[in-house]
Amino acid sequence: GWEARGLWDAYKADFADRFATKPHVVRPSALPLEEYADVYVGQQAKHYLERYDLNQPWCCWVSFGGPHEPWDAPEPYASMYDPAAMPQPLPVPEDPDEDKRPKGWLDYFRTNRAPILEPGDQASMRANYAGNVTLIDDQIGEILDVIDARGEMDNTVIAFTSDHGEMNGDCDLIYKNQFMNGAARVPLLFRTPETATNGGHVLDTPAENADIGPTLIELAGAELEYSQFARSLVSAWDSDAWTDRVAISEIQGEFMVTDGSHKLMVNREGQPYYLLNQAVNGSGFEAVNLVHDNGSKPTLQDLQQQLLERISTSQLQAPWY
Repeated sequence: GWEARGLWDAYKADFADRFATKPHVVRPSALPLEEYADVYVGQQAKHYLERYDLNQPWCCWVSFGGPHEPWDAPEPYASMYDPAAMPQPLPVPEDPDEDKRPKGWLDYFRTNRAPILEPGDQASMRANYAGNVTLIDDQIGEILDVIDARGEMDNTVIAFTSDHGEMNGDCDLIYKNQFMNGAARVPLLFRTPETATNGGHVLDTPAENADIGPTLIELAGAELEYSQFARSLVSAWDSDAWTDRVAISEIQGEFMVTDGSHKLMVNREGQPYYLLNQAVNGSGFEAVNLVHDNGSKPTLQDLQQQLLERISTSQLQAPWY
């Protein structure tokens, strides 16, 4: 462990100093690359697969802690990307009816949990975060090399996702815990022997992390024997189905629903308080709160209805004990 290697005290001191100074301090880890947590996780998975010799299929769940705060990617990854080359953070959405509309968790979060960002902070965070992403990519590459060396790439399904995103300065926020795109949207990739040779398929319809389970079950040729409301993605990427699918998320007793074109946030009282356009790219993406925009009322009402139907359906499908 770090303590046995004489690294624990330095790591604790560095961690404490970061959060005593400001939570988004950006500097290389006090740990050397080979002792960094994400390297440890990747190497443990690699060694497990190298040694696996049971006469039965294997399942290897690899859970990296990063990319995550603190912003402490080790060298050479810490300085791999130029802060000046990082994408600009998304601004706080314009909110023409802020004083008239209902309030919700995002308003509280922005008022009480927004950090004090100094010039250059967002760019530095993004460059360090990108370095941590590349570090993990390299670890995943080593794991895939082991699978290839075992001769099993043509008989292995690989799923890649994350439990949440990172605002990294979008809307002048850091961390997660709310429904804006930087926190709520995550990667979801599947690699199968078939998609590796047919060019793959990009699914534009919203999906949820819960869909991973049914998808892997179907790819393994099995069936779920209990009621649940996640859906396998296999039929969607095979036939461009699901054109009407919505995805939902929940935090602090509130719900968010998106159809990939618009996102609606509903507070604990069931009142819509944010409606954002996700169909436009660039400066228009999630740029204006349309919750009181007359032209957007049909969209708001449609998303409300789909959210209610989704919640009621899930309650009806839930088992009774």
